[in-house]
Amino acid sequence: MTREFDHFLAIDWSGAKGERHKGIALAIAEGIGGAPVLVEPPPRGWSRTEVLGLLRDDLPANTLVGVDLGISLPFNDCGAFFPGWEQSPSHAKKLWALIDEICADDPHLGAHSFLEHPIASRYFRHSKAHEGEHFHLPDAITKEGRFREAEIAQRRQKCRPVSNFNLVGAAQVGKSSLTGMRMLHQLRGSLPVWPMDPVPDRRSVTGGSLLVEIYTGLASKEAAAMSGSRTKMLTYGDLNVALEAIGSPPVREYGEVDDHSSDALLTAAWLRKAASEPKRWNPRFLTAEIAWTEGWTFGGF
Repeated sequence: MTREFDHFLAIDWSGAKGERHKGIALAIAEGIGGAPVLVEPPPRGWSRTEVLGLLRDDLPANTLVGVDLGISLPFNDCGAFFPGWEQSPSHAKKLWALIDEICADDPHLGAHSFLEHPIASRYFRHSKAHEGEHFHLPDAITKEGRFREAEIAQRRQKCRPVSNFNLVGAAQVGKSSLTGMRMLHQLRGSLPVWPMDPVPDRRSVTGGSLLVEIYTGLASKEAAAMSGSRTKMLTYGDLNVALEAIGSPPVREYGEVDDHSSDALLTAAWLRKAASEPKRWNPRFLTAEIAWTEGWTFGGF
């Protein structure tokens, strides 16, 4: 299936401590064409709660939103998110609710309380010297921790995802995923999430908008494969080479560009291209059960 969207919003998310984050960047590409543009952040940077408010209250109708975080945790490998814990949820939406409940007193959509929970904490790698006793399970596929089926598919596409149970290193996405799941729970009823929810009609009460998980590394890798350029974009010139490769007009900026802005800009344009490709919506390893428990990364085959 494919469906036309009027706007494509890419969000580079952050799970860091504190209220405002230079690591959060938003960019939008219009369905009618044109270069992607950054959404102007507040003076001291975006907060997670401001992004939540934008998505809930100020999102343009019929927008495909891509957020760079994991929308769930591994389930399919062991038949549970947290094997051996009686409170382990049966599907992703219950997982979001559990995390939000445990972290209700954490400000700024933080997830510190979940990572300090006496049972939940045992499933995560917290530092090189502190690895929870359940981080490595007998059924884990690799020594790097557990992976969702979507992340295994990313590996087949020559990407290098990191387990959402890993909280260590610059490439870790565990903290951003947990804070993001709090946001997803608080968006319930306002913004459907694929593939847990069906793709809405543009005449629906939510205005046809839809949220998907994205992996900005997939967009940059695909652009680099088509252009022969680098995946890490240091300048607007690098970014424009990547944009041209995926059929987007260039941005009218020059000089150096930070990683978060370049990732958001490229991925907004990539979303516009990828959303029209049926294979993106029909990954061959995505089953109804995996959709309901683990979700999927949009664009992964």
